Formats: sequence, C-alpha cells, structure tokens
Amino acid sequence: MSKSGLIVEGGGMKCAYSAGILDRFLDDGICFDECIGVSAGSGNLASYLANQRERNLHFYTIYQKHPEYLGMRNYLKTGSYFNLQYIYGTITNSTGIDPVDYQTLMDNPAEYYLTATNAETGKAEYLCGKDMKKDDFRAIMASCAIPVVCKPIELNGKLYFDGGVSDSIPVQKALDDGCDKLVVLLENPRSFVRQPQKYKPFYHVILRNYPEVVKKIDDRHLRYYEVIAQIKKLEAKGKAFVFAPSQTGKVKTTTKDSQDIHEQYNLGVADYDAGREELKEFLSR
Repeated sequence: MSKSGLIVEGGGMKCAYSAGILDRFLDDGICFDECIGVSAGSGNLASYLANQRERNLHFYTIYQKHPEYLGMRNYLKTGSYFNLQYIYGTITNSTGIDPVDYQTLMDNPAEYYLTATNAETGKAEYLCGKDMKKDDFRAIMASCAIPVVCKPIELNGKLYFDGGVSDSIPVQKALDDGCDKLVVLLENPRSFVRQPQKYKPFYHVILRNYPEVVKKIDDRHLRYYEVIAQIKKLEAKGKAFVFAPSQTGKVKTTTKDSQDIHEQYNLGVADYDAGREELKEFLSR
C-alpha cells in the first residue's frame, strides 16, 4: 500500500513560505500519512494538522511584534533570542491568545514527527507529536532551539537543540518509515547553496559544553548538499514533489518586517497554486 510523506524544512521566519502552502493544503483537503517537521516547520505542522488555517500566519506577522517573542532583550534576559516558552507556551497553550486545537491535533490520523538534535550525542531524534501532552509543547520547542541564539530544551531527561543541526531535511527518515511518495517544502530557492557556518570560533566557545553539536554545525553544509542531491534523484524517479520559493525573498531567519513576511507567505500560496494540478496528479498515482 502506498504511503505519502510530507517534510517541512525549518528556517525561522522564512517558514512563512511553507505556512502559505500548508494553508492551501487545508483549502484543498490535501493530507498525508506521515508528516515530519524541522524547527519552525514542526510548529507549522501543528497548526496544519490541527486544521487551523492562517494560525501560522498570525505568529509570523502579528505576534512576532510582541517584545516577548524575539529580540536582543530576550537574549540578554533569558539567553534565548527566540522566546520559545512564550511562542509555544504562553501563546499556544489552551489559555493563550491563539491556542492550538490540541484535540484535533491528537485526533488527526497522520503520523507526526518533530526533528530535534540530542545535545549530548549530536544525533537526530524524531519526537512523536502524539506524545505531546495538553499545554506541554516542549517537543516543538526542542525542534526549534537554534544553538547559540536559544538555550537547549529539556525533555524526558534529555537536552535538545534545533533539528536542523543534525537532519535539515529528514528524507531518509521518511523513506525508512515506508513513505514512497514524498512532498518536500523547502524554505530557500532551488539555487540556494548552503555555505560553511560563519563565526566558527564564536560558536565553538559558546557551545563548548556540546562538542558533538559543534561537529554537526561544522559540517552541516556538506550534509545539506547530500540531502538536496538525494531529493533531486527522488524527483527524477517520480517519488518526490518539491515546493521551493520561486524567487528570492527579503525574509531571513530573524526578519521582523511583517510586510516582507506576508509577501513570503503569499509567495507560498502563489507557488502552490502554480503547481496545484501537478501535485494532485503526483499524489493520485
């Protein structure tokens, strides 16, 4: 029996792009057997699987203006530029201003995994979204905890950093789980080439207590190149369908300009609409 998989890459505020595509999936009733998120992609998937259209857009264009959301004040006060507890706790909990529909999320039949990096081993772990308890979304926080700009997140007696450190695009995870049709949402244009990480001496010092994570950051660009090559081969075999920004936008990982972010979201919507029929044909095979 065929099994479909959806992979949503991370990228901070750039993930407004995949938020647009996921909303269009909801419009057209497109669903998948397995969904794997990385970093902000994990958060985007929660709203998608909870059937909450435009909820992600609120986070990128409205709530990010809140001083508690992101900024140097947070970093100086808490050691984290992105206040993950505020984003995926205060706002997201049942008493928050924009709670995730926890029951709908749990009832969704799709398998839901959140990619995180074990701070001790540097290896990727795929946290099961169905294991999240109401008002305890630390699995999403763990997937989003970018090293240096965020402190690691403790969950089940372990410390975790952002999943993109160890597995930026979990294609192999999906294949190992039996997915034979993959839809991959990238947050950078096809022309993007990941470069070696800058400021190596800086993060080597900041992350000196996490040497395995440092190693993963050092060679992340090489593993990214390999997985992009893997995706291209799967596309050539008719086993993968990719959405990637059709043009280079202004949005970076920590962008605060709501207009630029909204444009990135609209680009996701437009790119989906352009590839809509081709996607439906791919999924119907």
